[in-house]
Amino acid sequence: MSERIVTMLSQEAIAARVKELGAEITAAYRDKNLTLVVVLKGSFVFAADLARAIDLPLRIDFLGVRSYGEGTETSGVVQITQDLSKPIANEDVLIVEDIVDTGLTIAHLMDLFRTRNPHSVKVCSLLHKPARARVSVQVDYLGFTIEDKFVVGYGLDFGERYRNLPFIGVVERA
Repeated sequence: MSERIVTMLSQEAIAARVKELGAEITAAYRDKNLTLVVVLKGSFVFAADLARAIDLPLRIDFLGVRSYGEGTETSGVVQITQDLSKPIANEDVLIVEDIVDTGLTIAHLMDLFRTRNPHSVKVCSLLHKPARARVSVQVDYLGFTIEDKFVVGYGLDFGERYRNLPFIGVVERA
């Protein structure tokens, strides 16, 4: 069986939206102590571009999370595979996520982070797939709302492949 990737969001469209998000976040956090918490692995490409688009001194930390395993359906269980390297107490935390679909991961992280006494916690996601929502979560800074298709590229994977694509695409099997 062969696979081909059909472009859903071009490299240019993503770059333009990331620049806009960076400007919005810069304005909102001008006088704050901003920490980006990058949800690994899928968010690393988006987070790198977003961090460069935010014109503020900021701290970046990483959180490893797994809920998909090798498949295309969430297990429904959120597993922390790597915790933050420093406390987030009294910081303004912006969780950087690649995609919000079921909402389970973000809801879990919001609950977890609230116990760590940050000044604030908000969410920035490149993609939102509302058709798959199981719980309602607020995405404060959103790149794109997409239809219910399994997407890859720009950090998102299928079985650990395709993260390096410069665009968001849909895997089609022939």
